[in-house]
Amino acid sequence: MKYIDLSHHIINNMPVYPGDSQVKLYQDKHLEEDGYTGYKLEIGMHAGTHIDTPMHLLKQETFINEISLDKFVGRGCLLDVRNEKIIKYKAEYADIKENDIVILFTNYSKLYGSQEYYTNHPVISKELGTFLVEKKIKMIGIDMPSPDRYPFEIHKLFFENNILIIENLTNLNKLLEVDNFEIIAFPLKIEAEAALVRVVARIDNCYT
Repeated sequence: MKYIDLSHHIINNMPVYPGDSQVKLYQDKHLEEDGYTGYKLEIGMHAGTHIDTPMHLLKQETFINEISLDKFVGRGCLLDVRNEKIIKYKAEYADIKENDIVILFTNYSKLYGSQEYYTNHPVISKELGTFLVEKKIKMIGIDMPSPDRYPFEIHKLFFENNILIIENLTNLNKLLEVDNFEIIAFPLKIEAEAALVRVVARIDNCYT
């Protein structure tokens, strides 16, 4: 069994979506002075690798800590969509199954933190979004900051159909030659509309 970490590091002053508050991670207790070491973190729930829930853009009352844990674990399905500015439906996607966690590999994580990463990323077409809704997937994960741009119609399409969105993944190239893997993406148990998450791909023969 092998685990692949698909998450960005949480560090001080890490990249954030334009307009969001900067991340502050600092040591506020020192062993020599206070008798112990301690760090403090000030961070928004949409920094780094995180999961968005419908409450983010819809009038919903379910916090992420109230969502069943089985929503965050499932068979992974990687779609190689590199060099596609508009990510469209393809016939081979018909193999996607109900409750899959679909991962889109755009290779845009290589630009993580740059202005281009946030302003010029690919977008998911309405056709593909509708197809994934019809397939009744659990979640969609992307190695970019958003599946769309304002007015965020794809966000809302997924949210209206109870599909969660994992944003800012990385290391997806390590899954290219993997036939079967499971996605494990447990978020913080926090009363919020989104949460930071450590996303891991578990590679074994649990899915065929």
